[in-house]
Amino acid sequence: MFWQTSRFRLELNRPLVMGIVNATPDSFSDGGQHASLQQAVDHARLLLEQGADLLDIGGESTRPGSPAVGLDEEWARIGPLLRELVRWEVPLSVDTYKPEVMQRALDLGVDIVNDIWALRQPGARDVVAAHPSCGVCLMHMHRDPQTMQVLPMEGDVLPQVLAFLHDASAGLMACGVARDRIVLDAGVGFGKTVEQNFALLSRQHELDQSGWPWLAGWSRKSSLGAVTGLPVEDRLVPSTTAAVLAADRGARVLRVHDVRETVAALQVWQAVRQAQASPSPVHSSSVHASHSD
Repeated sequence: MFWQTSRFRLELNRPLVMGIVNATPDSFSDGGQHASLQQAVDHARLLLEQGADLLDIGGESTRPGSPAVGLDEEWARIGPLLRELVRWEVPLSVDTYKPEVMQRALDLGVDIVNDIWALRQPGARDVVAAHPSCGVCLMHMHRDPQTMQVLPMEGDVLPQVLAFLHDASAGLMACGVARDRIVLDAGVGFGKTVEQNFALLSRQHELDQSGWPWLAGWSRKSSLGAVTGLPVEDRLVPSTTAAVLAADRGARVLRVHDVRETVAALQVWQAVRQAQASPSPVHSSSVHASHSD
């Protein structure tokens, strides 16, 4: 299985680590830390050095209750950064729902559109469909960032998420977008209760059985704080734990803030999987232990 993008054909035979670069003043976990161009560039370089397979660049916070950002302001935040990073020849994703931003980013050579609205904004689907090869991540979101946690979903979320994303992907393919360009995201924290979010993690293998590659975005999410009591700045261990659990259940892309720790955790997980796949050694003799008083 692979993910076809603008410049890269990304193999998904192991979970890819997508490092987050938020060029925003108000993101829920790192707002303002990478708001200047140099800060964002330095952070992007650090994430790659720590083992990120691709980078996700965002210029608008989508935390619950966050206000929308205008087109010009969003592009002012990420345009100069994308111009620099596209020169690095590494896979780049732009986290936006605005078709104008998508188009500008793709024109620069960006590889992937990562859209929390699953291309439901007018004109967004047309931008992706018109591009010959860009990748796209379609995410499930209940309601919108301003209201999604005020009135979250009800009932069993998994069939609802699957039905929504099946329709979104089918509509995109009907516009001529190849299946191998599409990755799906269940949208942890986007209009779901804590229990529903963990149900999605528990049943990630059922999503995997749908035949689509899935992205999991658990990094520093409020549901982790709800079960641990930890503030956002102390959610490193819960975040890496959730990432490994998602990978173990079939997630092919992990969107994370803490790249170094996630990469290390995945290395342990992969070593266990390799040991399980190897035949057990056969011993020709038994070892007898004895002791004397």
